[in-house]
Amino acid sequence: MEPCLENVKAIRRSKEEKKLLRKQIKASHTLLKHEGISTVSKPTKSLVVANGGLGNGVSREQLQVVLGEGGDVETLIMHPHKPYALVTYRTEVSAQRGHVLLNGRQLQCGDQVVTLYLSYVDTVDSESGVCAVLPPGLVLVEEFVSLEEEALLLDAIDWKSHDEEVTVQKALKHRRVKHYGYEFRYDNNNVDKDKPLPGGLPQACVFVLERCVRDRHVKVMPDQLTVNQYQAGQGIPPHVDTHSAFEEPILSLSLGAKTVMDFRHPDGRSVAVVLPGRSLLVMKGESRYLWTHGITPRKFDVVPACDPESPVAVTSDFSNHSNLTLSRRGTRTSLTFRNVRRTPCDCAHPSACDSQQAPPSPPSLPRSQTDACRLEAEYVHSVYEEIAGHFSSTRHSPWPRVCHFLSSLEPGSIVADVGCGNGKYLGVNPEVFAMGCDRSCALVQICSERGFQAFVSDALSVPLRSDICDACISIAVIHHLSTQERRQAAVEELVRLLRPGGRALIYVWALEQEYNKQRSKYLKETREQAPPGNSTDDHNQETKVNSTDDHNQETRVKLSVHTNRTAFNSQDLLVPWHLKDGGIKKGGRVSKMTKDPPIDTKSPVLAPCPVFHRFYHVFQQGELEELCARITGVMVQCSYHDQGNWCVILEKTRDR
Repeated sequence: MEPCLENVKAIRRSKEEKKLLRKQIKASHTLLKHEGISTVSKPTKSLVVANGGLGNGVSREQLQVVLGEGGDVETLIMHPHKPYALVTYRTEVSAQRGHVLLNGRQLQCGDQVVTLYLSYVDTVDSESGVCAVLPPGLVLVEEFVSLEEEALLLDAIDWKSHDEEVTVQKALKHRRVKHYGYEFRYDNNNVDKDKPLPGGLPQACVFVLERCVRDRHVKVMPDQLTVNQYQAGQGIPPHVDTHSAFEEPILSLSLGAKTVMDFRHPDGRSVAVVLPGRSLLVMKGESRYLWTHGITPRKFDVVPACDPESPVAVTSDFSNHSNLTLSRRGTRTSLTFRNVRRTPCDCAHPSACDSQQAPPSPPSLPRSQTDACRLEAEYVHSVYEEIAGHFSSTRHSPWPRVCHFLSSLEPGSIVADVGCGNGKYLGVNPEVFAMGCDRSCALVQICSERGFQAFVSDALSVPLRSDICDACISIAVIHHLSTQERRQAAVEELVRLLRPGGRALIYVWALEQEYNKQRSKYLKETREQAPPGNSTDDHNQETKVNSTDDHNQETRVKLSVHTNRTAFNSQDLLVPWHLKDGGIKKGGRVSKMTKDPPIDTKSPVLAPCPVFHRFYHVFQQGELEELCARITGVMVQCSYHDQGNWCVILEKTRDR
């Protein structure tokens, strides 16, 4: 037993002492196993403080006060995100006193309570790492505006006003935003250069811009401003501002609370930069065009502790672990000033430049069965294999009218869900026998993991006997088939499975997303659709491009790429899917139309989220009913419009 613990017996009960000793030993074993820190039994000047690290939410200032009860502290080392601290006292006597007084001490850290366990260590390695160098072209100017000017700028931002003639305001998932001069569009990470906002930039910002020009941070006055407001815990994903959208430099003025912005190079290098309130960040050259920048959503940042004798904070030196602490985030408002680019970007980083990369050629509408199979294989089947996990995470709420159809079935009915996806309808009615099939192996695997009966199958050829099902459903499937003949064949396959008197429910995406003066949920939702990174889509406008085939001189219609959350301008199109939460899976591939391929699969944080494109044929009013009318032996019982979909319930009237 350690000598200091023997002395505790006089003031603590044996039961309490034993309990504390067990926890102290457990903490020592944990440090040895996970951190490689060996503790010793004999007293020394140095101790390791388990649960007293920045990773536990303990700040340097808070720990210094507690450790001071033992005596004068010589050094205190707190590594970023680690669950321990290393302290060296000036004398061994002070270390022993701290060991006795502070073992088992509880600290209130925000919403949680941590218990400290101290053990002796022989030595403490106080060597600092190499100070990270700022990305080339990055300049941080502290105290660029005064406290009075900061208050003036914050008062000038009216978050209650929604005057679209002056500004565009949006409530995004992780922050709220205002745009002046030009609206920055998150569906394609660009601006519409032909549609300036009439109000221009706020008059209150003029003195800031004049100062930027005077100090030679920028040559001409910016014409676009994006205001972001971040609450504690909010952030922005890593991204590079679209090259074709804006010139250099990019200026970002931080107001309110300070934060940490992470810069990352494609080769894996990273630099964390503290942005104090009232500071100006200037991004030029490589820091603007090649390095991603982002803010991790969290409520505390690890930052260098301010020297009370120096009013200027250290902005990027995280290598000195004897000078790190926690900074609680508050509300931060950033003013990002940019100049809209009028000519293609010719920067020195063509691999990251959308202006210097040849846009992928969109596919054409199929003219044969072979063309249709090839199109659907690449722009439907392979896409769902890649996005299955992310797709499933967004498909968790069954649609009420589909549930009503399934719940109306007699107990014991046999139901086939053709194109079942993640199986969200297979468990709606537990009194029926429901089985699903889907073309995606990954989605069928998800169904299996959820305990549902599902198998891999093409919707045009389901391996079940004819006349076996009491009901079939096809929800958001047939619109992925690229010719009228194949869409009709899919309905005929549903009818084949039905017994006479059986019913099928079919949902397809509607061209008319606004119906009876009601906008669909698809149009109502306003959220940040585009992932970080350079993802300007040169085909984003829904126009059909004609090209001549050199071999047969026939005109072929190119498919357009739809802009998410907007009305459809054509029936046959490609709809983007922005893959998030982990990006592309290992071994996965990106389709030819993907605009954001991963940069480094070994460093997923660096890789912009890839964009996949799915083929859709959106149905116009009456088209689904006409399709069903071509099929013999069926009767359409009813048809309706449901949240941006055309829907029919048909009945099989006789054997076919």
